[in-house]
Amino acid sequence: MSTSNSMENPESRFSALLGSAARLPGVRIDRATYLRQALGRRCSEEQIRRAVEESPAAAGIPVEVLDRVANESIAYETAKVSALSAAAGLPGVLALPATVPADLAQYFGHVLRIAQKLAYLYSWPDLFSDSSEPDDATKGVLTLFVGVMFGTQSANSAVGKVATMISEEIIKKLPQKALTKGVVYPVVKKVAAYLGVEVTKQTFAKSLSKAIPVVGAVISGGLTFATYRPMAKRLKKHLCGLDLAQPGPGVVVEEPPAPDVVIGEVVEVHDSPIPGGGRSV
Repeated sequence: MSTSNSMENPESRFSALLGSAARLPGVRIDRATYLRQALGRRCSEEQIRRAVEESPAAAGIPVEVLDRVANESIAYETAKVSALSAAAGLPGVLALPATVPADLAQYFGHVLRIAQKLAYLYSWPDLFSDSSEPDDATKGVLTLFVGVMFGTQSANSAVGKVATMISEEIIKKLPQKALTKGVVYPVVKKVAAYLGVEVTKQTFAKSLSKAIPVVGAVISGGLTFATYRPMAKRLKKHLCGLDLAQPGPGVVVEEPPAPDVVIGEVVEVHDSPIPGGGRSV
């Protein structure tokens, strides 16, 4: 397939964007470091140790506690991505060829950041290997997470199937076969094609929002805030409702120590700046 045909293919278009966003500085979240810092103010040392070595569910951390931490992370990432989007809208129409692609990339970079944070809080294994490039299984599960954020019902079902595989097989890694050539793979391709169409719509919307200098910054930042937060909340709701997030039989749910009063999220992992962006399928 030629390069031009590949770019015209919605599935290929989204896959290319996903790969580019995953390679941006600051996008990859270190699971162990994030869990230690995110849970540090709310959980005991033993809970944190087990959460890192096994999972928050195995550590007996109440879902209510995880929900509060998740909300803090969502608020932090929403504020950050909205500010960056507003900054990208300052130059106006003359800078559109440069600012729109960069804004879209940083937007999806932050989509991947919150997807990782929520996944780790709700007991998913490490999504990235040590290699610089995400493997096919990681790309597949991230595609499904983004599909959930965009409200696709097929992605919801597929994420549930993958979570069941992880839970039943008691594995600490993604089920490679299911995500790359097994029962879930056709859904991944279908969701990617749908998201490719949505990316085209977002590119057009962002172009319009940035057309007027200064005013475009307000509109662009507001549009990002209005879309990003509900999408993150949708993924949070789905992940926290899966059996994978629930303490299993025999796990003692411990009440954590009372947290210190802290405003905003203090957690950051490898947070170098990212350069400058319910339907059925």
